[in-house]
Amino acid sequence: MKWMILVPFLFLLQDPSGLDTGPGKMVIKEIQKVFKKEDFTYKTLKIPAELNDKLPSIITDQNFFEIHTDNQLLGYAYINQAPSKSSQFDYLILFDKNLVIIDSKVLIYREDHGGEIGSKRWLRQFTGKKPGDELDHIAAISGATISVRSMKTAVANILSSLHILQNKNILR
Repeated sequence: MKWMILVPFLFLLQDPSGLDTGPGKMVIKEIQKVFKKEDFTYKTLKIPAELNDKLPSIITDQNFFEIHTDNQLLGYAYINQAPSKSSQFDYLILFDKNLVIIDSKVLIYREDHGGEIGSKRWLRQFTGKKPGDELDHIAAISGATISVRSMKTAVANILSSLHILQNKNILR
């Protein structure tokens, strides 16, 4: 059931060569903008299946990457989908090397209403959050209640998952 979430947005994960081995062009562009680096490499992480089954967010080699430049860790990228009223939207969360959110972006929103969650101003509320933080202060948006709750839950779940991985010494 958890794998079904990944299927619709796998095209976002294609690298420029067309292989499903890493972030796609939209994600690469955002990484370059946020980290101010034209050239970088990414590395996938293997999470043991028995631990991944216990995480609030599933972390795979198709949705979570370490970002490196000059053999130094810059940060991490997480790509996933969350439900909106009748569809799903694709989003990206970028973390610094200490797993603090430095950027979030709605990549594709497939509804006529509620797209306001993609605004930089609203998404800025997640900036600075780190594993273990609460997200009680996230503002509502009239007409986007489901998408707001969904994005808030998605961010809370990945932060909780990263907190577990830190406590298990899988992430730094």
